[in-house]
Amino acid sequence: MPNETAVRLPQQKGSDPAGKSAGAREHRFDVDLMRLLCSATVMLGHVGAQFITSTGNDAANGSGSYWAGHVAEAVNPFAVPMYFAIAGWAVLVGAPPKDGARMWKRFVRNMVPLFAWTAIYLVWAWLRDRNDEPMTELAVDSLFGSVQPAYHLWFMYNYIPIILFLAFAMLIKAGQRPWRLGVVLLGIAVLPSVLNTYAEVSGREMPSVAWGFGTYSLVYAVGGALLFSLPAGTVRWRWPLLALLPLTMAGCLWYNTQVHYVIPNAHLFVAAMSICVLLLISRIRVPEKRRPLLQKLAGAALGAYMVHVLFVEELVRPLVEPDLGGPAAGLLLVGLLLVVVTLSFATSLLWGRLNLRRLLG
Repeated sequence: MPNETAVRLPQQKGSDPAGKSAGAREHRFDVDLMRLLCSATVMLGHVGAQFITSTGNDAANGSGSYWAGHVAEAVNPFAVPMYFAIAGWAVLVGAPPKDGARMWKRFVRNMVPLFAWTAIYLVWAWLRDRNDEPMTELAVDSLFGSVQPAYHLWFMYNYIPIILFLAFAMLIKAGQRPWRLGVVLLGIAVLPSVLNTYAEVSGREMPSVAWGFGTYSLVYAVGGALLFSLPAGTVRWRWPLLALLPLTMAGCLWYNTQVHYVIPNAHLFVAAMSICVLLLISRIRVPEKRRPLLQKLAGAALGAYMVHVLFVEELVRPLVEPDLGGPAAGLLLVGLLLVVVTLSFATSLLWGRLNLRRLLG
């Protein structure tokens, strides 16, 4: 999960119950909570996916594991759209970039953990003899898009360009000329055509390019900025959201099991679920005594996101079997999720104490 520093704004004295600051920018503890929720929910989806994979995505091979996995996957589709929503709010509302130099530092802070963890996952898979292709080829491919076994890092190849694009637009609007950001965005835009042209001329196969973002991610980012910035008290009745949320999850469960697995992030069910979760969490009051721990865990969320697949592959996959009964599969899933979440955040907090946050997220 991306660790957008703009979300962690300085806490001010004299804040009201909703978290507003009297004289300066507010610290949005509800956004910290959302980041934490999204990180744990992504882990839920990846743990659940192992149960589905064990059955070959076929209930006939083990209905207990199949349905336990799909129920988990039906709960988590809002997480990725919410990351875009948080990014949009951070850049457009929460902490707009003051100049191109600061935005460039933010860009570097996202790029370093991306490639550091790609290298870690490639070396780990090589040591475990799990790479399907030579590690050198996978390393080259990772410059253009996520690769196995670092499959969960695909999100960063979309997240980084979208914050650059939004920040670039904000700086232009402010009368600045962020040339470096513009060059990077231009490079991202033309990279696929450059590689395709080179492949046609040379006859060599080139890696596919994942850098960039689709319409849906931009809509989630801008829409998230709008909804997160609504004043406290705007949403007075939350019970309709509580009623609608389970229906969106049921819709995702139906789609994943009856139409196609995995449901697209741009699907109506996912959009409705994301809006429900956002409005339910946004502006929620976090008790003051819980705020220090929440900030600490939210600060470790990116690192936990980066490392958790190691625990999923090493601990979850060997323990999941297709022939589990429904209750056994459900209990095992919950237990494994708790283990993965605990180990992931504990590990991230540890390297945070070792001052490795900039390298490892």
